[in-house]
Amino acid sequence: MSPCGGVAMAIHGHPLVMRHSGALWLPGERTLVVADLHFEKGSAYASRGQLLPPYDTVETLARLEAEVAATTPATLVFLGDSFHDGQAEARLAPMVAERIAALAAGRTLIWAVGNHDEDGPSALPGELADELSVGTLILRHEPRGGRQPGEIAGHLHPCARLVGRGRAVRRRCFATDGERVILPAFGAYAGGLNIRDKAYAGMFSGAPLAVALGRDKAHPLSWAMLGGD
Repeated sequence: MSPCGGVAMAIHGHPLVMRHSGALWLPGERTLVVADLHFEKGSAYASRGQLLPPYDTVETLARLEAEVAATTPATLVFLGDSFHDGQAEARLAPMVAERIAALAAGRTLIWAVGNHDEDGPSALPGELADELSVGTLILRHEPRGGRQPGEIAGHLHPCARLVGRGRAVRRRCFATDGERVILPAFGAYAGGLNIRDKAYAGMFSGAPLAVALGRDKAHPLSWAMLGGD
């Protein structure tokens, strides 16, 4: 357990910390990675008549700003699906867009593109990438099938369901086998896919470890502790 409440381990020989916020920290490179922010998901639903409180972007951004303040990264990586759709950037309130732009001040900001935001932002600062290499790691939005040593990905929004003492608790989580990591969604309105779902089949060398997100720390959970939905 890291002093910050995260879980420290080596993935494909590369040290990293899975923070209880859902962000991934690469201390050697001072790189902070977050996946699936899904900015403006609430406004996308509202445009289709499904009304949700329109505060998801502000909530997600506040948590992200707190992570940046805590780690002071040299590089900040948005690992795809940063926006919920191609028009989401245009729906940002001006002050919110300014806050996102401010995250690039004094550091490198990289937008890895995802299936929801294939073109990336048009007006916000930062660099676009399909994927990037950091030491022995490959960072990309969508995990590839089969074993992929060193892969850091998002897209699947992993979550874990812990069953015991007559009750069940469901939490977003990191999923890892020591070779690769799939990050939880960082966005406030992003859903979750149980890591026992068949979508994860064949991705891990063995039963993966779930690192569930708690209020103050991350919790490593073995496969045997987890239940399906």
